Amino acid sequence: MANAYVFKIVNWRFTPHFLLFFVQTAYSFLYFITEAAFSHGLNPHVYVTYRYFLGGSLVLPFAYFLERKARPKMTLPLFLEIFVLSLLGASLTLNMYFASLKYTSPTFITSMTNTIPCLTFLLAIILRLEVVDVRNPRGIAKILGTLMALGGALILAFYKGTDMQSSHDAPIHVRSNPAQQKWIKGSFLLAASCITWSMWAIMQVYTLKKYPAQLSLTAMINFLGGAQSAVFALCTQHKPEAWYIKFDINFWCIVYAGIVVCALTVFLQLWCTKQKGPVFVTMFNPLSTVEVAILAYFFFGEKLRSGSLLGGAVVIVGLYLVLLGKEGDQDQMKSQEQSSPSNGEEKDSHVQIEASARRESWAAGS
Repeated sequence: MANAYVFKIVNWRFTPHFLLFFVQTAYSFLYFITEAAFSHGLNPHVYVTYRYFLGGSLVLPFAYFLERKARPKMTLPLFLEIFVLSLLGASLTLNMYFASLKYTSPTFITSMTNTIPCLTFLLAIILRLEVVDVRNPRGIAKILGTLMALGGALILAFYKGTDMQSSHDAPIHVRSNPAQQKWIKGSFLLAASCITWSMWAIMQVYTLKKYPAQLSLTAMINFLGGAQSAVFALCTQHKPEAWYIKFDINFWCIVYAGIVVCALTVFLQLWCTKQKGPVFVTMFNPLSTVEVAILAYFFFGEKLRSGSLLGGAVVIVGLYLVLLGKEGDQDQMKSQEQSSPSNGEEKDSHVQIEASARRESWAAGS
């Protein structure tokens, strides 16, 4: 498997934690770069198309050579499942997501995406991918942590508090885009994006069981997502000049998104989903809210409000509680796996005793 090559050196217990922290940090920088590119005239649908084709092109060589023997046979039902997975997690979700960024702001975006862990948690319980025992402290920790993360997101979104003056030493000062006044339209697009994003996180569990070659799956998600987004962009964008990318902020935004986000973070999220489950992966989303607030204040000259500090603190506490509950689940699963071989040996010995007893009984009767 390709995982043996990629994670051979860093394969310790907290590897998923560090990788998901990196993923959220990469997303945090992406919000500001993308907002600047949109202000510079980059079309969101063209942007999504280019970034996925670039990401797929970068992953394809690694997937071809490292997973030649690990790729399962492709069938039509499996291809259709990956097609839907790409639609939910790539083209549909990202087109709505970045269209909402055009009408809102990075801080609002990251605040509302904190509902994704809650939606994923509920879907996982319904589909029995997540076990919650209200009589167990771990189950209580997961429920309480999820509610606190949602509460922190609501505080960030609706409670402003007192203003903290922006940093005058910030290297870049951003100004709000006049288009960022259609908050209702942006909020609707973002809410729909959060729902499809949660469905994508859940669907990964089922697809990875049928197609465990994660590099190859990453490449297919990128190429299919790029093709789906291209069809959508051609239907909505009829100006040929929208597809011409100059060597400016638009170009570097696509390069960063294609290499870091589409190629690297998609693979890392798939790996972490297989190791820890979809709820664990999405519970790291609130970190980007805190990081965006810090970046907005120190590097981009935006005002920081006391509501942001309060909401960020609540989010972090909620995240810690859920991770604490999930860590206990992992320990329980490991103990069950360790005890299962001994149980199997006991069953085998019991079967052998019964078989020998039958033979002795048959011999005595004859």
